[in-house]
Amino acid sequence: MKIEPLPPRLYRDAITLWRVTGLTRPWNDPETDLRTAMAGPASTVLAGIDDRTLVATAMVGHDGHRGWVYYLAVEPSRQAGGLGRQMMRACEQWVRARGISKMQLMVRTENQAVIDFYATLGYTDAKVVVLGRRLDERTT
Repeated sequence: MKIEPLPPRLYRDAITLWRVTGLTRPWNDPETDLRTAMAGPASTVLAGIDDRTLVATAMVGHDGHRGWVYYLAVEPSRQAGGLGRQMMRACEQWVRARGISKMQLMVRTENQAVIDFYATLGYTDAKVVVLGRRLDERTT
């Protein structure tokens, strides 16, 4: 698998992969998330490509202090084969190359399988509570 910034020809495939793997929510527009990440100097979407086919993604960025990962997805038929681990290592390298020494991510508390996956990579519960508030007209 080759890892590179997501080429525009694969944007639709990335959004489909995010939907298939359960990463999207009705109140977030994945296309807007993708285009915002690709347009910003502090973020990108990395693509895992095998034989010109998208098999994995990870949105990565930083706020100047911490790196963040979102939309880590692996094609379901290719899961448990090490691609998620490769994508996370690529995200860590991307963040390190920008002088950032801390990586964070959020996982829904009920998603124990994903929490266990990140634990195998050395990620631990940071013992923080993530608070949020919608700043747009949507109420969900």
